[in-house]
Amino acid sequence: MRMNRREAVVGGIALAGLVGASARAAATGFSDAAYAKAIVVDGLGGFGDPYGQDDDVRFSARGAAELRQSGTTAIHLTVNEVGNEPGTWDKTVANIAQLNQIIADNGDLLVRANSVTDILAAKSSRRIALYYGLQDTSLIGTELDRLALLKGLGVRIVQLTYNLRNLAGDGSLEPGNAGLSKLGRATIARIEKEKLLLDLSHGGQRTIAEAIAAATRPPIISHTGARALNDNPRNVGDVEMRACAEKGGVVGIYWMPFLVANGRPAGVDLVAHMSHVRNVCGEDHVAIGTDGVIGKTVIDEKARAVQRKAFEDRSRRDVAAPGEGPDVFTIVADWDDHMRFNHLANGLARASWTTGQIEKALGANLLRLYREVWD
Repeated sequence: MRMNRREAVVGGIALAGLVGASARAAATGFSDAAYAKAIVVDGLGGFGDPYGQDDDVRFSARGAAELRQSGTTAIHLTVNEVGNEPGTWDKTVANIAQLNQIIADNGDLLVRANSVTDILAAKSSRRIALYYGLQDTSLIGTELDRLALLKGLGVRIVQLTYNLRNLAGDGSLEPGNAGLSKLGRATIARIEKEKLLLDLSHGGQRTIAEAIAAATRPPIISHTGARALNDNPRNVGDVEMRACAEKGGVVGIYWMPFLVANGRPAGVDLVAHMSHVRNVCGEDHVAIGTDGVIGKTVIDEKARAVQRKAFEDRSRRDVAAPGEGPDVFTIVADWDDHMRFNHLANGLARASWTTGQIEKALGANLLRLYREVWD
């Protein structure tokens, strides 16, 4: 079963081994035992089986073993189609149905989560919890009752805008930076009434600032970078990140090209962005939101062709952000394997993060936020 990045992260469907891990942990202060115990949550990501075939319904033995070995507890999956094109509602419902089937076919490995209790139960049973979210409200528009319907289908997180303008507000690539609309404020109120988590990733600067001010419950910016470290419209400024934290929210750092000007971030760059958020917002408000797939990215001719086509499609739809390109892969290359979160834990330890701070960033901060909003 193959689930590429487009399928696993956007479409809703669709992982360096452990050699030397003990030595690294001993040198950095974050032990294997601490990592095994930690709750590890990707606040926006995906999954796949690089060893399966296209028509497989179950994970291969190696793919399942590596996904378990990764130490991942839970993954927030995007289930909707983004953008203002017609048909996004029907496609989203189909994506949810297909994801539900994948989970049912791999019940020994995967479980759908609707609550923090479900996530903790998955950790106990050595399964990976998957919970659903939207990356746009274009499919909602003025039909706010659809939020209740989506909650019934398992959606727990709602991102207000994608890169462009929708009826709720301006996305990060809109030059007008017009902020929230009246409908956007009503949408936030309904999101909160349904006890869903408001996500402000991909928002324009004014949209983020005004949405945080309008929110009465803690919000999240699930996948972004620090604009102070790289001035890219997909990154968020210190003022907005701090305001999110002051509302009790969390800022997740992605593993995307937008972390650095050359589009090819390394582990040290990721640590720098996470450290910046910790310093600006506090250790209780930083998290992971990779916007990627767990596992090694095989960059061959087929992968290059897929990337070119994906970039051309995003460019045609005018949703490609500065830093994207036909040959730019969304990876942190030196940590690009199924043990990526273990590498991160050790990288943070080398940067003098304490064990408690690392545990919070790996997943405890997200669990606290989810419990407060969902429950």
